[in-house]
Amino acid sequence: MKTDPLLNDGGGVPASAQPNATTGGAEGSHIDRRKFVKVAATGALAFSILPRHVLGGKGHVAPSDKLTLAYVGCGTQGFREILPLLAVPNVQIVAVCDPNQYAVGYRDWSPNGLRDTIRTAIGNADWAPGGDNTVPGGRDNGKDIVDTFYRNKRAAENFKGVTAYADYRELLAKENDLDAVKIMTPDHLHGLFAIAAMKRKKHVLMHKPLSNRLLEGKAVIDMAKQSGVVTHLIPWDSNGSMDQVMEWINSHKIGKLKEVHNWTNRPVWPQFPTLPTSPVTVPDGLNWDLWLGPEADRGYSPEYTNMFFRGWYDFGGGSMADMGHYSLWTVFNALQLTSPEEVIPNLSHFVDMRGVVPYQVKNDFSFPMACTVRFKYPANGDRGPVDLCWWDGGIRPVTPDELAANNEELPAEGMMFIGEKGKIITGFNIQKPVLYSKKKPPVKTDIQAPQSYANNKMVDALTLFATSCKSNTQYPGSFIEAEALTEAVNLYAVALRSTHLLKYDATSRQITNIPDANKYLSRQYRTGWDPATI
Repeated sequence: MKTDPLLNDGGGVPASAQPNATTGGAEGSHIDRRKFVKVAATGALAFSILPRHVLGGKGHVAPSDKLTLAYVGCGTQGFREILPLLAVPNVQIVAVCDPNQYAVGYRDWSPNGLRDTIRTAIGNADWAPGGDNTVPGGRDNGKDIVDTFYRNKRAAENFKGVTAYADYRELLAKENDLDAVKIMTPDHLHGLFAIAAMKRKKHVLMHKPLSNRLLEGKAVIDMAKQSGVVTHLIPWDSNGSMDQVMEWINSHKIGKLKEVHNWTNRPVWPQFPTLPTSPVTVPDGLNWDLWLGPEADRGYSPEYTNMFFRGWYDFGGGSMADMGHYSLWTVFNALQLTSPEEVIPNLSHFVDMRGVVPYQVKNDFSFPMACTVRFKYPANGDRGPVDLCWWDGGIRPVTPDELAANNEELPAEGMMFIGEKGKIITGFNIQKPVLYSKKKPPVKTDIQAPQSYANNKMVDALTLFATSCKSNTQYPGSFIEAEALTEAVNLYAVALRSTHLLKYDATSRQITNIPDANKYLSRQYRTGWDPATI
C-alpha cells in the first residue's frame, strides 16, 4: 500500500431521539456476530478474567489492568457515549478535552433528555449543566460527569479526578501514561487527532468518519498499519448481517447482481445554502481557534458548530459519512467492493435573489439539501460490475413494481439489491430482507436490526476494546478494514462539491478527468496543525 506523504513518519445520535428516524441510525453496539465469536475464542477476551480481578472481589479490576483513556469531545453525542464507558470496570478515564469550556449554545433532540440521562447514570438527581442551563456540553461538564460518577459509583478506588484540557496537543504532551483515546469531535478533527495519537502509540476508539478528506483518511489508515496499535471505528458494531442476502445472491435467486441502493432520511439537522454573514461574538469559554483546528480561519458562527457541523464540507462529511458507515460496511465486505472507477452526483441546488433578479448560488461550501450519488465498481473475482447508489435528503429510488402492485412504498430508510431476475429489499441495517424473484410469492424473513444503543451491548463492545488494547489484539472494525468505505464517503463529498461526474484512479489517488476536483481530496493545514508535525 502506498504511504501517504501526509504522514512523513512523523459525531450521530440515537435514532429514537431523532425526528423521523428509524432503527437504521443508532450509534450503538452489536458485537454478537460470527466474527466476534471467532475473535473472542482466540483469546481477545481472556485479559478480562485475570486472577487479580477475582481476588479483588466481584467487579474489581486491579489498577495496573485498567485501560487509561482520554475522552476527546464533550458535546451532546460525546456525553451519550461517555456514560456506558464509565460503567466499564477495566477502563479509567483520566482526562477530558474540548475547546469549549461551558455548556453554552448546545442543541439536542429534546430539551431535557440528555440532562436526565446523565442524572440517572451518575447518581445525582439534581445535576445541572450550568452555562445557559439548557443542553449539557463542554469540558467542565465532561470533568464533572466523570468525577461525579467515579465518586458515587466507584468510591473505593480513591480516584483523584480527571484533568480537563482545551487543546488536544497539550493533552498528548502531558498525559505520558495514557493508553488510549476516544475521539468524539466534529469530523474535520478526526483524522488529525487519530494520527497524532497513533504516532505516540496510543490505541484509538473513534466515531465515523476516519476523516472528511480522502487523502487524510488514507493517511490515518497508513498510520494504523505502521503503528500497530489497536483501532476501532464505532459504527462497525451497529452493522447488520449480510448472510441471508448473500445466500440468495449466490444461489442466483435474483440473477446477476447489478445495483445496490441505500437511502436515508438524513439530514435531520439544519443545513444552510449560504454562508453565515452576520458577525457573532464568540461565546465565553469557547476557544474558536482550537475548534477550527486545521481549517482556514473565519469568523465564528453558531451555525458552524455543534449539531450543524456535519452539513459543511470544511467541518463535516454529510449524510453518507454520518449514516453509510452503519449500513454499508458489511455490504462492502460481502461484495468485495474496493475502489469505484466513476462517481456520478445528482443534487439539488439553491436559488436566491440579487435585487430583483434570481440567481443560482454556486455552492462548494455546504452539502445539498438532497442528492443521490452513483458509484460504479468494477468486477471483482466471480462478481460482475456493480453500481452502488446512495440517496439522502428524503428522496428514494423509484417504487418497485413488486411493491406498487400491493399499494406499498419503500420505507423512509432502507436498502435494495437489484439483479437481472429479481430484487431483495431490506431495512436500513439489512434487517428483515424480503426476496422478490420472478413471479413467485415474496420470501420474507424476520432478521432483526442490531440492538443499537442498548447499554449492555455498548458495554460489551467497550470491554472488548479495553481487553484488546491490553493484549494488543485487533478485533473487527479496525481503521484498516474501513478503507474502501472511507474512500466512498469522501468521494461522495468530492463529487457533490465539484457537481461533475468523476473518474477516479485508485492507484494514484487522483481524479483523472477533472483535475481541479483533486483540490477537494485534501485540505490546506494551518500553521501548527499539519499531521506531519502535530
